[in-house]
Amino acid sequence: MFVCLGNHCRSPLAHGYFQHLLKKHGLEDEIEVDSSGTSGWHLGERPDSRVCHVAEKHGFSLRHIRGQKISRNDLESFELILVMDRSNLRDVLALDPHHQYADKIRLLRPFDTESTQDEVPDPYYSGIFEEVYTIVSRACDALLVYLTDSHQTSESD
Repeated sequence: MFVCLGNHCRSPLAHGYFQHLLKKHGLEDEIEVDSSGTSGWHLGERPDSRVCHVAEKHGFSLRHIRGQKISRNDLESFELILVMDRSNLRDVLALDPHHQYADKIRLLRPFDTESTQDEVPDPYYSGIFEEVYTIVSRACDALLVYLTDSHQTSESD
């Protein structure tokens, strides 16, 4: 599960791009993908039109995604919770007061080994949607390699 503040820009972009990657590699039936926000500001809404435009420009759609808020049940259900910034990280960790799921809650951007940054900037006010696409796509590309390598390693054990 990908998580940002409102589930309106960054997390839907990561959600849609990662689904696109899975389909491209024939893995869409192997890995479940979803996204949510730490706030309830955009419940039931489609992603921001600007992020939808960037996604379509790069060959995938976000039309099927609707805003939702992360819940404690999501921490139990998903094997990996990937947040966009440290504020999201704090908010998601707060849903886990007994630290049962802390090992599966991580920042997304560190998967991108080309970056020295650990946060995906919020493009909502800055308008840097194309830059955020580049950041998210590189991190998701590396995430897929990580997941497939981990899966292959666990199968051989």
